Amino acid sequence: MAKFLLKPIYAVFIIVLSFWLLNKLNISLPLSMVSTVTNKTDVFSVSGEGKVTVKPDTAQVSLGVTIQGSTVGQVQTKANEIMNKITADLKKLGISDKDIQTTSYNLRPDYNYQTGSQKIVGYIADITLLLKIKDFQKINNAIDIATSDGANQVGGLSFIVDDPTPFEDKARQMAINDAKKKAQTLASQAGLNLGRVINVMENQQPQPRPIFAQAVKTEGASPTVPTRVEPGSTEIVVNVTISYETR
Repeated sequence: MAKFLLKPIYAVFIIVLSFWLLNKLNISLPLSMVSTVTNKTDVFSVSGEGKVTVKPDTAQVSLGVTIQGSTVGQVQTKANEIMNKITADLKKLGISDKDIQTTSYNLRPDYNYQTGSQKIVGYIADITLLLKIKDFQKINNAIDIATSDGANQVGGLSFIVDDPTPFEDKARQMAINDAKKKAQTLASQAGLNLGRVINVMENQQPQPRPIFAQAVKTEGASPTVPTRVEPGSTEIVVNVTISYETR
């Protein structure tokens, strides 16, 4: 009977001695612990839209000159003279430097294909300006000045919002409010409890396209009466998607 009692005592003694030796000799046993946490989150997403109607504040018109000549120097000199005069006269009209931009300057050979070979018979210079006009009353004057100074290319007149940023901000806030209102209504109807917002995504929209000018004649007016330009309006649209946790 005593032998059976001594065996557990020996076992405990050996275990205690082993831990004492390990601690004394600063030996650590390799331990491994794996922790797995599983979270289940349901996501509830709703989209909203904001629209702001804006009246354009800037007119754009493209003005240019195309010159043909026998030498490079000849066409360059003539084209530069015309464009310099146009620029100077537009500034006198009250259009600032920052609103007169050179968008293209091209010099190319002029070929004669009738002989069956690519023979250079001269050169062509093309220069184009993009003109921004804040005062719509000056549109016709600007075009008249440019053409009388030698411009022989006039592009389509269009209207834009020069700085859409504040209107985009307003439309964005409207879109967020719209999405939140929809989320609250839909969640209430579906019996869901909304948690915290976990994601907000703005769906990129192209910038508002320029509005091309419409010529409107006064009723009953004679054909010689100048046309009246109407800039109209445009819409800036922002869409957002808000995602919530549900509880």
